[in-house]
Amino acid sequence: MKKQIKIVKDEQNPESTELLAKSIIQVSDGFQKVLSSPLKQRAIEVLLQDVIGQGKISKKQIRLVLENLPRLKGWYIKFSPLN
Repeated sequence: MKKQIKIVKDEQNPESTELLAKSIIQVSDGFQKVLSSPLKQRAIEVLLQDVIGQGKISKKQIRLVLENLPRLKGWYIKFSPLN
């Protein structure tokens, strides 16, 4: 079982850069796995729009977010050659 990360916002002791980076990597990798699963992206879009409410956000906006979740790691994480 994977260790679950709990992030608690505290202005006196903000989250570390490493924790934020790890969280971004987990979201990016996790959603890449979802996109590789038998559940199709169209089904995810419909489910999300149903939960959110049709008047609040468009399918196009949902699709844009879903398509870009796997890219988060490439956009925000710089890997050190020492890692």
